Amino acid sequence: MTQMLFREDAYAQEAAASVVGHTEEGGIVLDRTVFYPAGGGQPGDSGILTWQDRALTVATTVKGPDDTIVLVPADADVLPAIGQEITQRLDWDRRHRHMRVHTALHLLSVVIPFGVTGGAISAQHGRLDFNMADPLDDKDAVERALNDMVASDAQVCENWITEAELDAQPDLVKTMSVQPPRGAGHIRLIRIGDEAAPLDLQPCGGTHVARLGEIGAVRLGKTEKKGRMNRRVYLHLDG
Repeated sequence: MTQMLFREDAYAQEAAASVVGHTEEGGIVLDRTVFYPAGGGQPGDSGILTWQDRALTVATTVKGPDDTIVLVPADADVLPAIGQEITQRLDWDRRHRHMRVHTALHLLSVVIPFGVTGGAISAQHGRLDFNMADPLDDKDAVERALNDMVASDAQVCENWITEAELDAQPDLVKTMSVQPPRGAGHIRLIRIGDEAAPLDLQPCGGTHVARLGEIGAVRLGKTEKKGRMNRRVYLHLDG
């Protein structure tokens, strides 16, 4: 198991670690990492590893077997040896933009109150697919509602509930095609706003900003019909 430092602190940009394994494909497994592995529509992190007088660029990060996290190098010619102490540094600007987009998409799921059938995140924009037959009635009103929530600068934090508690509150799960991972006995929730009356509360394993104001201004992009009951809505960062 890889210790998920990004789960303990999404703002950790650098950390020391030890190499505990290599994959057959040339990936690197550390005992602990600040690199988020691709999942839930959020891309895997990139960055750099340094040790002794060497450096290696990490192109992306993925999930491996047995709860490990695998760093995929851009060039696998020279890998740090197993047992080697390294320093890992995130491409922080890219990661932080993923965090901003990810949290903004949670807000989008609030202002468009339909089931979510899919989604994706990049450093420039994100999109959600909704179980929605008709186009948006007022795209400008949706955009204003999003930016009003961002301007509230509400706090974003995590809560944990048991699987049984989630079963008793099925409305917390907005995604229709993907259910939160089970087996650990507890589920991570991302809460936006006050505990007594949150703006949003839903299961999520990704990284998020600490306050909505970090997102900055957002704008809606194109919307697409992707099926009889499926509308894709794009959201862009404005800076």
